[in-house]
Amino acid sequence: MSVLKADRVSKFFGSFPALRDLTFALESGDCVALLGRNGAGKTTLLNLMAGLSRPTDGKLEITKRVSLLGHGIGVYDELSARENLKFFATLHTVAIDVDKWLYKVNLLNVADAPLREYSRGMRQRLALARVFMGDPELLLLDEPFTSLDDKATALLQTLLAEALARKATVVLSTHQIPEAMALASRIVFLENGKLAYFGPRPQEMLDDSTWIYRTYGASV
Repeated sequence: MSVLKADRVSKFFGSFPALRDLTFALESGDCVALLGRNGAGKTTLLNLMAGLSRPTDGKLEITKRVSLLGHGIGVYDELSARENLKFFATLHTVAIDVDKWLYKVNLLNVADAPLREYSRGMRQRLALARVFMGDPELLLLDEPFTSLDDKATALLQTLLAEALARKATVVLSTHQIPEAMALASRIVFLENGKLAYFGPRPQEMLDDSTWIYRTYGASV
């Protein structure tokens, strides 16, 4: 079942073509590694998928509940952890047990403390609760492993495994290819805003993280 369909999608910023003529579809249960060099269009594509931006040309269909983890943590310092999750829970169309999620990310015992008293690792775990709670069917993660402490990294790996087990679709935009290859079933590889490769994860990527760049990087 298709969760997302892109049909000849392009995105221009003024005269600059950030994305050009992308056509692909993502299915329920896919774990997609979104790869490309800096400036290839990865974040622009994630923003389109999340509904934060619209294509300049083409059509993008999204049929499922979407959650995005961007570069920022995306929580409010002036609120407590419980207040943060209660606020974000109101944005969902399904009921959410906030305390269950606070327990899941090991913050229930400090749930009413203001975030300014939290360590960076605690804030990271709260951000992961925000993204994964409500069981979104399409998860968009922009450089999710960057700067995570060990506890947050282990939590992210657990939450991703649980999401994939329930057939959620996950898109990981990352330069940390070994971590992505351990999870990915499919690859979207962008080169200069064009789709250079879309398909199953190549076996070669498990042994050589540069393989897809060398093999498809000059094809567009």
